[in-house]
Amino acid sequence: MLNFTVGPVEMPKEVLELGANPVPYFRTPEFSELMLENEKLMCKFAKAPAGSRTVFLTGSGTASMEALVMNCFGKEDKVLVIEGGGFGTRFVELCALHEIPHTALKIEAGKTLSKENLEPYENQGYTGFLVNIHETSTGVYYNPELISDFCRRNQLFLAVDAISSFFADEFNMEKWGVNIMLTGSQKALAVPPGISIAVLDEVAQQRVNSNNCKCMYLDMKSALKNGERGQTPFTPAVGILLQINKRLNMIENTGGYEAEQKRIAEIAADFRAKIKDLPIVFFSENMSNAVTALETRDGIDAYKVFEILKDEFGIWVCPNGGEIGHKIFRVGHIGALTKEDNDTLIDAMKQLAERGII
Repeated sequence: MLNFTVGPVEMPKEVLELGANPVPYFRTPEFSELMLENEKLMCKFAKAPAGSRTVFLTGSGTASMEALVMNCFGKEDKVLVIEGGGFGTRFVELCALHEIPHTALKIEAGKTLSKENLEPYENQGYTGFLVNIHETSTGVYYNPELISDFCRRNQLFLAVDAISSFFADEFNMEKWGVNIMLTGSQKALAVPPGISIAVLDEVAQQRVNSNNCKCMYLDMKSALKNGERGQTPFTPAVGILLQINKRLNMIENTGGYEAEQKRIAEIAADFRAKIKDLPIVFFSENMSNAVTALETRDGIDAYKVFEILKDEFGIWVCPNGGEIGHKIFRVGHIGALTKEDNDTLIDAMKQLAERGII
């Protein structure tokens, strides 16, 4: 199968080979050293300010989303949440579940966040801003400069889910004043799912350490404390952390964040240029390099496109759920993909176009 989803993704052979090895015992100086290197490289790639820390949580991206809400916000907060798709809705649901006072700023699916959207919320007593900088369900990438300026003017704690856009799009914690950033192992890091990652600046660490988190497993206070010695509070997904170390070093040794981001951007641009003659249109404004959301013609079931590509051509793309589940499908550009892989997918899509299926 050729994998054009946005997680899990195509993995480099070095990562796959490492995954075939026995999983070592982890309460050792050697594993601690590896984890401290993981933390150092993540802070470097996130362009985090001095004093920042990284925690590694065993769980999917949603685990880190819930950990963020529980550890960084409380009943004294008033959080503005951007809700532009399924993952924005998930943050709204998490705030409601944990009784965090919040307002959902709803954005139409496929549309970007504008200055006009934010204007009604200026000087309204908000203390936090919560956003999936790339709304993975629609492919929209929100303008980080716009968000940064708004949060600085209003002195807001800025929490950013960059789970699917980290390494695919520019990211700069210090420049944009991001206090906590999330990402996940199965996205552009291109290792198996199972580890979610949070990078916290000193302000975020202060929030975590002063907050009474009512959860043992996702308590970031405990994760930060154990991380000082290169360990985790409980048994982590050890094998995946080893693969993360391999992948971070691969990126570091081939030009760093900027080189990897450029590579992904080129894959995305190549795909988007090559589909211009097909009878489908881009669904989203201001697309991330991570994924392209495509809208089918009226009467064409987008989920059927996903099924035929999977069953007849051996190609995975991303279906969608919810109201737009039969209207759009998504093509990912992260992981170990090439322009030649794009050609394979596009050839299959041309055959579907000839059959009137897209």
